[in-house]
Amino acid sequence: MIIAKVKKMVNHADVSGKNVILHLQNSDNMASKQDKKIDKTEERIVAVEEAFSRTEQFIEKYQQTILIVVGVVIVIVLGFFGFKRFYLGPKEKDAQSQMFMAEKYFEQDSLKKALNGDGQYLGFLAIIDEYGITKSANLAHYYAGICYLKLGQYDLAIEQLNKFSSDDQFVGPMAKGAMGDANMELKQVEKAAGLYMDAAEMKKNEFTSPLFMMKSAMAYSELGQFDKALGIYKKIKEEYPRSTEGRDIDKYISYTEALIKK
Repeated sequence: MIIAKVKKMVNHADVSGKNVILHLQNSDNMASKQDKKIDKTEERIVAVEEAFSRTEQFIEKYQQTILIVVGVVIVIVLGFFGFKRFYLGPKEKDAQSQMFMAEKYFEQDSLKKALNGDGQYLGFLAIIDEYGITKSANLAHYYAGICYLKLGQYDLAIEQLNKFSSDDQFVGPMAKGAMGDANMELKQVEKAAGLYMDAAEMKKNEFTSPLFMMKSAMAYSELGQFDKALGIYKKIKEEYPRSTEGRDIDKYISYTEALIKK
């Protein structure tokens, strides 16, 4: 009995000893991990300090060059805003006042006065020369192109319309389509067909897209390329059924299909 109790006490002492050893080992592991974390943190701090040091050395070495570059950038920015405010702004205002009369003549179909002016107010051509970097001069290219188109001077129309640019949903496509019209008049039918499709794809909408798709299809029909024409007619029916062109498109489809069967 006494021997059993002694053995039990010894066993209990062994277990306790093992637990103490495990606890100490765990403590050592945790301490080791913490030391590693501290070491990594210190390494990062050292790396950051070294980066700052290299940056400082770079700035000290190229200080004069950096100051010159910054100075040039500041001058350019200030120059740009000064140019817009004190030169371009007043120039744009003057161009708009001149455009008023040219546009009025254009609306009255006084195309030569719209192009060349009336002796008191400038026409579109002079506005382009005098105010070339303004928005008004850009718009004058469009007006001049349409004037030449109506006057039957198709090469000049194309030249002016090529110089016009616009993000407007309608004016941009109308300008491209007008180039197509000019090429049709010059018997450049295939080129016109392509320009009409370009106009149709620009800023897609229910007005200009089906209008110029229709013109493109008719141009391809004139070239005898009925498959291309039919494809465009069907696309109008599918994508723009409520448009003016879409409401009458079935007869064009039937007529072109009949031509293909011949």
